[in-house]
Amino acid sequence: MAPLSKAHTALVELREDLTGEVLAPWDPGYDDARTVFNAMIDRHPAVIAQCETEPDVARAVRFARDLDLKIAVRGGGHSVAGMALNDNGLVIDLRRMHAVTVHPGSMTVRVEGGATMSHLDRATEPYALATTGGRASTTGVGGFVLGGGSGWLERTFGLAVDNLLGVELVTADGRTVLATAEENPELFWALHGGGGNFGVATALTLRLHELPAFAIALLLYLPEHGPEVMRVYREVIESGPSEASGGLLYLTGPPEEFVPDHLVGRLACAVLLTYVGTEDDMRKVAQPLLALPHEAEVVGAMPYADVQCMIDDPPGMRNYWSAEYLTGLPDDLVDVFCTRAWTMPVPTGTQHVLFPYGGAVADGPAEYPVPYRNAPWAVHPFGIWEDPADDERCVRWVREVRADVRPWTTGAVYLNFIGDEGSARVEAGLGAENTRRLAAVKAEYDPDNVFRFNHNIAPA
Repeated sequence: MAPLSKAHTALVELREDLTGEVLAPWDPGYDDARTVFNAMIDRHPAVIAQCETEPDVARAVRFARDLDLKIAVRGGGHSVAGMALNDNGLVIDLRRMHAVTVHPGSMTVRVEGGATMSHLDRATEPYALATTGGRASTTGVGGFVLGGGSGWLERTFGLAVDNLLGVELVTADGRTVLATAEENPELFWALHGGGGNFGVATALTLRLHELPAFAIALLLYLPEHGPEVMRVYREVIESGPSEASGGLLYLTGPPEEFVPDHLVGRLACAVLLTYVGTEDDMRKVAQPLLALPHEAEVVGAMPYADVQCMIDDPPGMRNYWSAEYLTGLPDDLVDVFCTRAWTMPVPTGTQHVLFPYGGAVADGPAEYPVPYRNAPWAVHPFGIWEDPADDERCVRWVREVRADVRPWTTGAVYLNFIGDEGSARVEAGLGAENTRRLAAVKAEYDPDNVFRFNHNIAPA
């Protein structure tokens, strides 16, 4: 840490140099700026640099390096694990950098590093174009894509990283580099799953796809019918087209207009079938699910960007998430999954989720460090609650879900779905051989491990 006089001078100069705003603990707005989505995270950075331009980011990196400050990078979204903050270091806050530029002629889009899915989806919607995004409009694009990128469109259009065409990156020494298949190709490969280990992504270029129509079937069932519903959903996905996706989940019935009174505040089973195509085609695929006795339904064509907002979780809640990727979905596993639902903390925002993979995910490029690509299904215990008194039981329940399904797991995991679960899980999210290759890239671009508030890869 630098002497106080040097630190004070450097802070004054940073305030003068940045286009954006610089916040210290005594400044108005500091507490709001350090608040993240997950209310379990309470950290106090020494400085928050709210950058507005790529030169702002480079200047902030050099400031931190000169003062030997730790650096955390805050993109546009959740950072459920709290990796966007640190104590007594610098936070590079990109949220003012959220411009999205659509190039319909080339079917591409340039997205700044602080943009959320809502920024991206609303910008591409007028052109009837889209690319795979997160399952909530509040997800940050940068962290989502660089961590792999799993969402409703992936069975049709592939993972988000399969659509990544370029990254503009500020490195640990304050340089700006471009990573594409032709320029810095090894770095470009590393950014397909390696996350924020290699620098600050100030902008990403993504491939777009035509999306003229989108439709959903959201169905609520009594929880005791869960095993039958899950088996039918399994058959719908495994025998259906890759345009069909979505998920099955148990949840606390929300106080929404379409939810009957007898399910509000109580355990319910739900299926969200998403479909890249028309309502008529979706209904043909969804017919076996519609034929089951159900308590409520929302069925029809809906803009994709609106669907992205359907399960947005409110900020300020307490969160603990994890995931396991499965070799298959046999009947024994169906029963184990549904039995565990009855121990889920209710009423809370917690969800017991099953997602399908396959389709374009499985058919995508095998060389990227996303080893969960070949898993046909994933379980995502999604703990979210309000009362700190529920911390222990909610975290324990998430861990019990993982333990239940362990006999059927591939061993791989999608790192965006988990918090800090140790270095072995980071390797599981990248692959052992990939981790060694990534460590060499890390050593080239960040040999001092400046960017370590992430699913960290130690430089080789």
